[in-house]
Order: sequence, then structure tokens, then C-alpha cells
Amino acid sequence: MAKPDLVGLVVQDMAKALKFYRLLGLDIPSEMDTKDHVEFRTEAGFRLAWDTVDLVKRFHTDWKPATGHRMGLAFLCEDSEEVDRLYQRVIAAGYNSIKPPWAAFWGQRYAVVEDADGNLVDLFAWMSTPEP
Repeated sequence: MAKPDLVGLVVQDMAKALKFYRLLGLDIPSEMDTKDHVEFRTEAGFRLAWDTVDLVKRFHTDWKPATGHRMGLAFLCEDSEEVDRLYQRVIAAGYNSIKPPWAAFWGQRYAVVEDADGNLVDLFAWMSTPEP
């Protein structure tokens, strides 16, 4: 069976894209801002990657940007306070709020923001211990 390993995002401006994800706590060196391809690996080994439009068009000449919100990313936070803190940090930096933090009926503190390329990014924390 194939194992999920990487989620890749196509970005207009690498520096702007990485600035957003640094606000969420990803430790990405600033020298990566000028690269066409950047990867971040979690402690568990899962990778999040960013490719510039220019790079993607070099190997996929017919590439066109998706319309609408075709994919979402969700970041698990330590607790409800971290959801609120990260949400405020992102909004204060000028990014769009899609939905401010709220107590979701499924037992999570949840917020939705938009990254520099219009991708929806969820911030969430369990308000109680989730069922196995």
C-alpha cells in the first residue's frame, strides 16, 4: 500500500508563502525564500512542500491553477489558547480570516485562515480527549 508522504503547494511568491507558514511555527530558514522548491519535514517524517509556479510550468507546461478551494490543510495545536494565539498572529500579519476561532460541535476549538495563495488553512485543538 502506498503511504502518504508529502503535500505540495504551488505558490506565486515563495517568500510570501513561507512567511505565512513560519507564523504557524514551521522552522524554515529565510534563505529558502529564493528557492523554487522548499520542503519541511515533521518529526513524524511527513513532508509539506512548496513549488513556485515557474518551476511547475517547467515540467508541466499545461499546468493551470485550480479554482475554488480544492484542498485544505489543518494544523493541530496544543490547546485552544494556541488556536486563538496563532489565529491572531496570522490576522495581525495581514492574512485573511475565513472563520474566527469557535467551539466546534465535534469537540474542537477551530479557526480557518487563508494563506498567501488563497489556500484554506485550519487551526484546531481538541477541547477534550478524542475517542480512539
